[in-house]
Amino acid sequence: MSPLKIKKGANSHSAYNLRSTFGDAIERHTLAVIVENEPGVLARVIGLFSGRGYNIESLTVAEVDHEGHRSRITIVTSGKPQIITQIKAQLGRIVPVHDVHDLTVEGPHVARELALFKVTGKGDNRIEAIRLADIFRANVVDSTLESFIFEITGTPEKIDAFADLMRPLGLEEVARTGVAALSRGPDAM
Repeated sequence: MSPLKIKKGANSHSAYNLRSTFGDAIERHTLAVIVENEPGVLARVIGLFSGRGYNIESLTVAEVDHEGHRSRITIVTSGKPQIITQIKAQLGRIVPVHDVHDLTVEGPHVARELALFKVTGKGDNRIEAIRLADIFRANVVDSTLESFIFEITGTPEKIDAFADLMRPLGLEEVARTGVAALSRGPDAM
């Protein structure tokens, strides 16, 4: 309560906006950063995050324009809205960065991840692992008498759900690529 006993943002008819312009909730954002494909660029981008204590939940990078020598870095990060705004502004100031797009706020986008799961087991666990893989549309890419390696593509939530179901069946190892994302529609970045 303020000294005038007015709750912050309590009256929507007030002439004064007493609400904070930024929320306090932690948000997850997917950022697409187009950069020059040259040595040290990724280190500079990562240095920006580590130097300021920002977290990277997922990171993928690959060359997308061979003739123009440009790469696309897709970063999934989380933080309060003012932190996300600060991250985007600071990324834009790095010299070899051409574009920074926040796919989360710019409109609909498609995000997918690839993962490999090694599951060991015999008998009923082996049968159940194959049945669940079929439900999740995971492919068997390697098989021995005691183990499988499944390949699955989907949203990070789908990958997490598959991992949770495979754990009691003998999940031994997981390798994930990180999120790759594109905005929907005809407009290119």
